[in-house]
Amino acid sequence: MKKTLFSLLAGLALAVSAQSAAAQGQNCAPRDLVVKRLAEKYGESRQSIGMGQQGMVMETFASGESGSWTITVTTPNGMTCLVASGQSYEILAEALPTLDTDA
Repeated sequence: MKKTLFSLLAGLALAVSAQSAAAQGQNCAPRDLVVKRLAEKYGESRQSIGMGQQGMVMETFASGESGSWTITVTTPNGMTCLVASGQSYEILAEALPTLDTDA
């Protein structure tokens, strides 16, 4: 499965801040409404997904045409919070670096 390095790093770094946003109710809505809005307004579809702590689900949505992207975190109760967004989304398939075991 293709993953972007950015999605992984951003998901890990932003999961904690998403918990705060979810608790405050800022930039959050039921998941089905968020997914529909991202598709209709920005042409974005889900590109990656990952599980976080406490049942949180991080997803990256992006548009191959415009390059726009959005990172969301969904809480166990189904509320999805927008964590970050931007432009110039690219899919990367980077190999793991070779580890030197001759220490």
